[in-house]
Amino acid sequence: MTNIPSTAQKPVINNRFPASLPEPWLNQWNELLEEQSAIARVEWAMENLPSHFVLSSSFGIQSAVMLHMLTQVDANIPVLLTDTGHLFPETYQFIDTLAERLKLNLHVFSAQESAAWQMAKYGEEWAKDATSLKAYNRRNKVEPLERGLDQLNAGTWFSGVRRQQSSHREGLSVVSILRGRFKVHPIIDWSNKDVHQYLTKHNLPYHPLWDQGYVSVGDTHSTKPLTLGMDESDTRFSGMARECGLHTDGDGI
Repeated sequence: MTNIPSTAQKPVINNRFPASLPEPWLNQWNELLEEQSAIARVEWAMENLPSHFVLSSSFGIQSAVMLHMLTQVDANIPVLLTDTGHLFPETYQFIDTLAERLKLNLHVFSAQESAAWQMAKYGEEWAKDATSLKAYNRRNKVEPLERGLDQLNAGTWFSGVRRQQSSHREGLSVVSILRGRFKVHPIIDWSNKDVHQYLTKHNLPYHPLWDQGYVSVGDTHSTKPLTLGMDESDTRFSGMARECGLHTDGDGI
């Protein structure tokens, strides 16, 4: 596992393509890619979009799908993980298991201040209000991700988000531009059944907490198993927010 030390206080994102990229280009690409398979989308992106390529992963419930799929195309693709210091023990074990099995080129980024330092300084921000939660997410997720993408010189990054997961993600396309980079969602239109079939076909595991009723896994302090009467969005941040800012054009939520 490779831990890259942080040096900059705030990453500067440089566009690697024209700032005035015509919208019709994206529309045409997405019309084409909407009809393609997930692996074909990955191959198209690597042939047509700017390098370097990076895969972000939370090592969540379904993460083995993208980790396996991308490493079949590029065995050495950098895998970027943002570690808040509040992940479940099972998540850290899952990371080690998949990193060894798939021989991942893993890069871990964290906030400038440790989890303990932040607790002493800010308290339990995730339990206060939307403004505090946004600050927590910006400091622990968005900023480390952007710093990682910058240090890895990413022109294009891949993510395993799916439309079925939230109302925001329902509107996402296969290819988009987010915070100055191309972002590709190869399995954006996959259902839970598609995920299960891929994992089964390739003998890949779900996150260990799947068997305990978790349908989404993040920090220990803001993740709950799905129970009767709950919507999937209720399992994260007490339903206050489904998006932490990583996949939205904003700074936190």
